[in-house]
Amino acid sequence: MVFAEYLHQILQFGHAVISLTGPIVHNSPARMDRTHLLSDQDEAHPGPSCPAGSYADPNTVAKDGATAPPADMMPVVPGYESLGPYVIPPSDFGPTQPQAPSRAPERRFDIPAITEELAQEAFIKYASSKCCYSSKPAKEMVFTDLQSLNTYRYRLETFTESRTTEWDSEPYNGQVVDGFGVAPGPWSIPVPIPSLFQDCQKAVRVPHTSTVKGCHSCLNLGRSACRRCVNSGRTQCAFCGGMGRTASNRCSPCHGSGMTRCHSCGGVGSITCTTCKGQGKLLCFIKLKITWKNNVYVAVIDKGSGFPVELLDRISGEKLLTDMAPMVYPVVSFPDSSVNAESESAVREHQAQFATTCRILQQRQTIELIPITRVHYVWNEKTHIYFVYGTEHKVYTKDYPVKCCCCSIL
Repeated sequence: MVFAEYLHQILQFGHAVISLTGPIVHNSPARMDRTHLLSDQDEAHPGPSCPAGSYADPNTVAKDGATAPPADMMPVVPGYESLGPYVIPPSDFGPTQPQAPSRAPERRFDIPAITEELAQEAFIKYASSKCCYSSKPAKEMVFTDLQSLNTYRYRLETFTESRTTEWDSEPYNGQVVDGFGVAPGPWSIPVPIPSLFQDCQKAVRVPHTSTVKGCHSCLNLGRSACRRCVNSGRTQCAFCGGMGRTASNRCSPCHGSGMTRCHSCGGVGSITCTTCKGQGKLLCFIKLKITWKNNVYVAVIDKGSGFPVELLDRISGEKLLTDMAPMVYPVVSFPDSSVNAESESAVREHQAQFATTCRILQQRQTIELIPITRVHYVWNEKTHIYFVYGTEHKVYTKDYPVKCCCCSIL
């Protein structure tokens, strides 16, 4: 009864569209019976070519393949009563408190100032890289002061694992149905951990949750009505626009009817169901999605030097400390107290954010020393400042003394 009503509605809708778009030649199928709708023998037959860009297949879907039926059609599996995108809290949170380090670093980390020769070489190279800058100030300047700035970059990485569950399906082709037994809990399913501190995703099938269901997309038929021709097998002629004539001549592709065979379905009026791939049945199961994410906290400790710290994002420094553990302890004995404060804030923030929703697999904290030298110099009886930063000895300045005439004109 359900199928009869469904088919009757499709055919009625198809006739309504056909009557609006134009006449149909008498020797072409204006409708399909039940046998025709269910037929798998019909393939897309080549039809008259259409102008480039005039054809877009409405039957194409963004995600090809099976999708799970609505949740209310699926059985309730013990332990999986609430499926969806929400993260499942882990059953074992691991260590709740990190172990304090046995020894603290004793050395002091001081940045040696670069030499005047290196500072001038970097400045000349910088000026030469700018088409509008004259290299004369860089070659003739007189140094008045070189100040090394203790600049540190603290980084905390927290590598976490989170899990979610949802119904999924695939076309049923007679494969084994694993639907007997007790399904293990989401966090009881062993999944190999990928490389640490690298984002990764994986999906696995939860054992003993499989079941076979009729395809909800095509009502178990294996075929769906063609969206382009709305089940009629005919579409408006692209050459004459449904008029049956071009200028004063009868339209050849449609033989004057204004309608041509549908290119999407080859005139059949139906296409193979994209959900079940023509099988009419789906093998449904609960899918466990595992997400590994490297969560990063970065802080640059700057002492108000006037240097834009955002330039340090791609600059390398010298690593002074690396600490890795399932849960790290905040740095407490670094010579610069600002670094200790940033470490404590970062560790607390990540523990509060991830400890109860994800499984923290590993943490790593590093401290880098980034060499920055502020250079004061005099040229043409005026004082100027520039910075040499990073192990790459890059240069930053806001007020280069002399620019070429082309830059002045611009």
